[in-house]
Amino acid sequence: MDLTCVVIAYREGDRTSKEASQHCAEQLRQRGITVLTAPTGANHNPYPIFLEATDRPINLAIVLGGDGSTLAAARYLAPHNIPILAIKVGGHLGFLAQSSQVLRQNPWERLLAADYGLDSRSMLQAQIYDVDGQAQSEVFQCLNEICVKPVSQTRLPAALFEIEVNAEILDQYHGDGLLVATPTGSTSYTLAANGPIIHPSLRAITITPICPLSLSSRPIVIDARAEVKIWPLGDPDALTRLWTDGLLAQAVNPGEHVLVREAPHRAQFVILEANLSYFRTLREKLQWAGSRIHLENNSLN
Repeated sequence: MDLTCVVIAYREGDRTSKEASQHCAEQLRQRGITVLTAPTGANHNPYPIFLEATDRPINLAIVLGGDGSTLAAARYLAPHNIPILAIKVGGHLGFLAQSSQVLRQNPWERLLAADYGLDSRSMLQAQIYDVDGQAQSEVFQCLNEICVKPVSQTRLPAALFEIEVNAEILDQYHGDGLLVATPTGSTSYTLAANGPIIHPSLRAITITPICPLSLSSRPIVIDARAEVKIWPLGDPDALTRLWTDGLLAQAVNPGEHVLVREAPHRAQFVILEANLSYFRTLREKLQWAGSRIHLENNSLN
């Protein structure tokens, strides 16, 4: 990897994450590498500033936090083909972020020597259109999921959506909302909504109703090359909202629909952790029985 310019985003309000960013920046600058650092979080989005602050290509983004910090980096940096080194420092979960132990294993020399792996993850994009097919929003990106659901401060509104896949009606979902997720997002909100877990190497999209009012409304996995249209029905109060990776994107007004498709770019994650296992991560994070009960497998004896 050609390291001439590196950006570091640390979790806002977390001293451990900030100290780790200062330590990483010092080590990189000692090697003659230009480094930009800034906090990331609900009140800080450093990535537009990073992209505008330097006239040279950014070779690597180091994200020190949890999965939330990593999702934000992917949304802004994937379109620019900037690889992300996500390290769990001061954050939560850790399906995407690697252990902080990798920072103690001379990671910079490994990067310079191309001694690392690269994990490519698919992303989704969503845009709002009116009934005449005219775009009514910018293109929104996500690494986990697109969510469409109504919001209200005075009541708990139910949603009714008609779903099209490749211009063919799939179903009408009545419930709290709808999720359209990547395989990466299958272990996030979609998992909580009883959707399937999809291995990130698969090229697929999952459509999952949130708390449907009909037992016949089930999650479905489709080809990632499909186009999904979500038509809100019966929403005279204009309560429907579009969310990307848990962040509010825009209101969906009556007569408008949301078009979701696979993004043309992928998020690239640098892997330094030795023997990183997706299935081990599932066992540990979801506390499956295999991580709590250890019995010998004597089936081959």
